[in-house]
Amino acid sequence: MALKIKLLLIGFVLLQTQTCKKEDFAAVPTCLLEKIKKLKSENIANPPASVWQYEYNGQVVYYIPAKCCDIPSLLYDSNCNLICSPDGGFTGKGDGKCKDFFDKRTKEKLIWKDDRE
Repeated sequence: MALKIKLLLIGFVLLQTQTCKKEDFAAVPTCLLEKIKKLKSENIANPPASVWQYEYNGQVVYYIPAKCCDIPSLLYDSNCNLICSPDGGFTGKGDGKCKDFFDKRTKEKLIWKDDRE
């Protein structure tokens, strides 16, 4: 009997997790889905490519971390307008247009991470 309850509980948790992911992904702006599609078509990065959602300066923003070395990260608004590059680049400090991003960002949410190996 206890095994059946455990299996039901595990099934319920898995169902809830999958449902949340689908709902969260459905709320992502179409222009960001296009950026994710482009990232999926590129070579596998190390660390893996990812897209994060935050609140910053009163708006929902999307952060794409730098892939490597001297490449800057990208921070977009919900219409996919580039706000700034918070880090990365030759200095590692981005373009200097949003120096407070890492201090002021809130409500972190992973939108997508490349799971290819």
